[in-house]
Amino acid sequence: MLAAASRTRHTVLSLAMPFLLPTATTTVATNHSPLFCSSPHRQNPSPGLRLPLPSPPPPAPRLPLFSAAPLLPLQPRQGMTSLAVSSAAAAAAEVTHLTQRDAAEIDEKLMGPLGFSVDQLMELAGLSVAAAVAEVYKLSEHTRILIICGPGNNGGDGLVAARHLYHFGYRPSVCYPKRTPKPLYSGLVTQLESLAIPFLAVEDLPEDLSREFDIIIDAMFGFSFHGTPRPPFDDLTQRLVSLSHIGSSEKRAAIVSVDIPSGWHVEEGDVDGAGIKPDMLVSLTAPKLCAKKFTGPHHFLGGRFVPPPILSKYGLQLPPYPGTSMCVRIGKAPTVDISSLRENYISPELLENQVMPDPFDQFIRWFDEAVSAGLREPNAMALTTVNKEGKPSSRIVLLKGVDKQGFVWYTNYGSHKARDLSENPNAALLFHWNEMNRQVRVEGSVQKVPEEESEKYFHSRPRGSQLGAIVSKQSSVIAGREVLQQAYKELEQKYSDGSVIPKPEYWGGYRLKPTLFEFWQGQPSRLHDRLQYSLHEVDGSKTWHIERLAP
Repeated sequence: MLAAASRTRHTVLSLAMPFLLPTATTTVATNHSPLFCSSPHRQNPSPGLRLPLPSPPPPAPRLPLFSAAPLLPLQPRQGMTSLAVSSAAAAAAEVTHLTQRDAAEIDEKLMGPLGFSVDQLMELAGLSVAAAVAEVYKLSEHTRILIICGPGNNGGDGLVAARHLYHFGYRPSVCYPKRTPKPLYSGLVTQLESLAIPFLAVEDLPEDLSREFDIIIDAMFGFSFHGTPRPPFDDLTQRLVSLSHIGSSEKRAAIVSVDIPSGWHVEEGDVDGAGIKPDMLVSLTAPKLCAKKFTGPHHFLGGRFVPPPILSKYGLQLPPYPGTSMCVRIGKAPTVDISSLRENYISPELLENQVMPDPFDQFIRWFDEAVSAGLREPNAMALTTVNKEGKPSSRIVLLKGVDKQGFVWYTNYGSHKARDLSENPNAALLFHWNEMNRQVRVEGSVQKVPEEESEKYFHSRPRGSQLGAIVSKQSSVIAGREVLQQAYKELEQKYSDGSVIPKPEYWGGYRLKPTLFEFWQGQPSRLHDRLQYSLHEVDGSKTWHIERLAP
């Protein structure tokens, strides 16, 4: 298989060479590329190294008290799940940078004995690029994308990225002036044409690319490129060079380079300082040495399919990928102007004639939709309490039941929140379902649930959680974590025979009985929908009154 792959690469070399002007230092003998970087010299793409994919997380559990409800139509999310949680750790980690030789050898091994196919690796490469773009450039502000594709693997990665970006909700266009007459590439073109993604000729591109595009993806040449590009890639490269030198105060399209900024030396980078200055670099497999010269604000690594033998042989240090993401931020995280952080929410309207007359029914409907959308811990809620001196405090707790009597959670009766509630039994809850642009506020009075209810729930918990509830004197000062660990170990030994673990007297549940609900739905230009339910007494009976609040 390895020999066959090598022969295919050398065949492509002859196809690619007409588009290159050889220089005195040009060498053609080596035609290897790491899996994720693409080049006009290669037919067999070399996607980047990957880590084994983790098992997908289990679906969020449903609360037993919640009944099914019809789903409201949901808008697609404005971008991929955020990677910020792991960005700091990844940015601080030391990441291996590959020489051209090592990148070529890794390519050979992945394409040979490790059994990766060309189209499989190209698919993973393009998906990684699309995921990185969607992580930084949100749909609300960057919709129109131009992907400039070269004749080799780098161009193939761009074609795949175009398809994924389309399905993410972006509006991609493709400039693919020198098409490779191979079935793999022809198939990718057919896929894009079936989605009505426009293909633009070089002469049809606007002189000012920023006028019609928010993002330009540079997928022209990869790390095995040598020499000076021939037309039309020389002109396209210079147009990106000119674009990248426009001042930050002027509106211009962002430039995203795939694996190597086109025209850069794979190890020395932008040698004369006159090359493309991308805003984002998406390294594939592992960053190449030239990536050390990248000074843009966004550097991502894409892939996550490197088997342990490759990691071990080349001593690769690669950051962990968050969750199920195909990309991870590396390098220094960009400095952010906090005042400029904003989202323009796109959501269905929340109208009075669409909501349920009873706020509990409306809450259950929204909660069911949050569960169906696969949100992580949709039952997480901020609980705000106030002590007798009027000092508020908030923390996240987990909702463990809801019915027409109220919202239930469990805790230690000696905790800070419990002390507040003993002094002031009024509290507020806040559910924030960010991915759905939704919030629910609930206010009311709080009381302890009956002891038998707390007992039943306590014994439904995993035994480890039961032991933890006994060990922790919540909110009290302790000498160190080892105190908890030692106490837990002793209890674990005490109940190692599987006997029933008694619920401590200082642990149980609370129920908040609402007097007010507010359902919030984010909307464009901060004209958010806010529908408030308040409890009114009419003719001796209590009813819920719905009114709209200004955003």
